[in-house]
Amino acid sequence: MAIEVLVPSIINIGGGAIAEASSILKRLDVKHPLIVTDAFLERVGLAESLRRQLEKAGIACGAFSETVSDPTTDAVAAGLRAFTEGKHDALVSLGGGSPIDTAKAIGMLAANGGRARDYKVPNEIPRKSPLHVAIPTTAGTGSEVSRFTVITDSETDEKMLIAGAPLVPNAAIVDFELTMSMPARLTADTGTDSLTHAIEAHVSRKANAFADAFALMAMKTIWAELPTAFREPDNRRARESMMLAATQAGMAFSNASVALVHGMSRPIGAHFHVPHGLSNAMLLPAVTAFSVKAAESRYAECARTIGIADRSHSDAEAGRRLVDALFERNQELEVPSPKEYGIPEERYFSLIPTMAKQALASGSPQNNPRIPTSDEIERIYRQIWT
Repeated sequence: MAIEVLVPSIINIGGGAIAEASSILKRLDVKHPLIVTDAFLERVGLAESLRRQLEKAGIACGAFSETVSDPTTDAVAAGLRAFTEGKHDALVSLGGGSPIDTAKAIGMLAANGGRARDYKVPNEIPRKSPLHVAIPTTAGTGSEVSRFTVITDSETDEKMLIAGAPLVPNAAIVDFELTMSMPARLTADTGTDSLTHAIEAHVSRKANAFADAFALMAMKTIWAELPTAFREPDNRRARESMMLAATQAGMAFSNASVALVHGMSRPIGAHFHVPHGLSNAMLLPAVTAFSVKAAESRYAECARTIGIADRSHSDAEAGRRLVDALFERNQELEVPSPKEYGIPEERYFSLIPTMAKQALASGSPQNNPRIPTSDEIERIYRQIWT
């Protein structure tokens, strides 16, 4: 079966790569971009540094720094106003997944009109977006190379998955030096997000040889380097390896799919404002335990790739080792349970049926090796509580 491979036309990778932003925009014939970033990067001067670089090169630009940690339709609407009122011709996103996803949604609505909910999966995006250059500052989401954005509906609190070729940025600048100041918790959470992308892309019902190559490379690197990046924030080798692996994992899931972990993670983030990578980490071991028997050879390949099993172990034993290792890795990275995170117990359990319905509605669970029922999703939500 043929697959459609979508990647940015330009991917610039390496320490100091952000210095190439102006030359890339000139190659794309961008005249007046809007920088989409967040308040923190504005405050520490990174957004201003980028703006000065562009203006020194003769590229006039504006800035929108009102993105929020879980992108909302309200934030997207504010960004869209800035884009249209400023008569911008392109977008430059600078930050973690939130500014990049926000910029994707701004471009989508600028080109197509309507509201974000009009384009949630399985609806299509008819027209291509304005040019978009994505500059990630975290090693995790892979949004700089993916065809997805996730936006929370401000009216309903639904975390909507939106997908399509127009969302793939035209260029990605992947500079590991931008991640050197990431705190330990963010390093662990975004790194586990990348690991989840790689594993889910490889075991997904939409897995394919192109995506597999990136998924396996990414998970091997992440498994080896994430503990070092977590414990030694100044370790340049680990930071560089994690940044490249995050982009590889993004290419993997963008050209295959994510599955049950992501489907269940989005409602936790929407209702309780848990960072996306952290909610993935809370779910990954339990969801893997639920799914492993439905794709033993695929999960076994994951285990062998990351070095916790070899050919002397059966696929079943390798799968068991993977599940055990994921639980142990969560302990090592100090991943809290929903209870330990401080989510109110009564509200969590009362929302489980709603979260299960929202998870199924996203479509991601249908890509899982073992397609769950609503009752089974509810059971996993209960299982991860403590």
